[in-house]
Amino acid sequence: MSRTALGVLALSLLFVGSLFVGATPLSPMDVATPEARALIWDSRLPRAFAVVLTGASLAIAGQIMQLIARNRFVEPMTAGTGQSAMLGLLVVSVCLPAASVGLKMALSAFAALIGSIGFFAITRRLPPEEPLLVPLVGIVYGGVIGSAAVYIGFQLDMLQYIDIWLTGEFSGTMRGRYELLWIAGLAAVLSYLVADQFSILGLGETVSLNLGLNYGQVVLSGLVVISVVTGLTVVTVGAIPFVGLVVPNLVSRLVGDNLRRSLPLTAMAGAGLVLASDIFARLVVHPFEVPVATVIGIIGAAVFLWMLYGRGQHVS
Repeated sequence: MSRTALGVLALSLLFVGSLFVGATPLSPMDVATPEARALIWDSRLPRAFAVVLTGASLAIAGQIMQLIARNRFVEPMTAGTGQSAMLGLLVVSVCLPAASVGLKMALSAFAALIGSIGFFAITRRLPPEEPLLVPLVGIVYGGVIGSAAVYIGFQLDMLQYIDIWLTGEFSGTMRGRYELLWIAGLAAVLSYLVADQFSILGLGETVSLNLGLNYGQVVLSGLVVISVVTGLTVVTVGAIPFVGLVVPNLVSRLVGDNLRRSLPLTAMAGAGLVLASDIFARLVVHPFEVPVATVIGIIGAAVFLWMLYGRGQHVS
């Protein structure tokens, strides 16, 4: 069986299993009752779709960011993009409290785009022979933006909102409250259409220009995908770190850096990671649950340290 078929099978099993995990006990035999069907339709199924869309789109956004930065240790939620989206959401919540969810999403994505541009403007000045400086600068950069958001939230008595946006979780996901994530999924799917150009982008600006690639246009399209995915994720479910860092690195070890070949696997692996973490988060203190960002944060931090110590000298 191919890797793709195995990935589809594992993701399907996790998806179906997630429908029967939660505070309310539910088994396949209960589906015949109207109450169980209503629970699945209104809560469990939207939550499963939200988890899959979030994991897949964040993993693809992370892979695109790594190609643009030419560094394996960066991803939107640890490089200032997620913090910028949160700051933009905070500003629009203060200045336009009656704004629609669509407007909040748009302004949050725009803030994420500005934050991403700022990150790449800083990292372009770093010495290329010191690749580990890039993720460290990203963490500091994101910390500064996050601190600014916390300061504003403290002054305006809005720290509780910042805590929600900083901690990604799916407990409040229901039908009618997650559909914007389909836009993030669409943005991730559209990136597959220019996968070859993103692969060339990873060779560097000079090589890309020599091969006839419109470097600036492709970079901008990649940043737009990253910003839309990050902004929508923060607005809908909050920040979920490390998905865009861990998954692309693991997939590249299996199938290489051909984006047209690896993107589907990256999407499935990202969805599977977040889905498995969400199921574990619902079971570990059942009938309560912990934020899925906490579970993924532990996993991601461990893998991040492993990559730093195990492959730091080979990263370029």
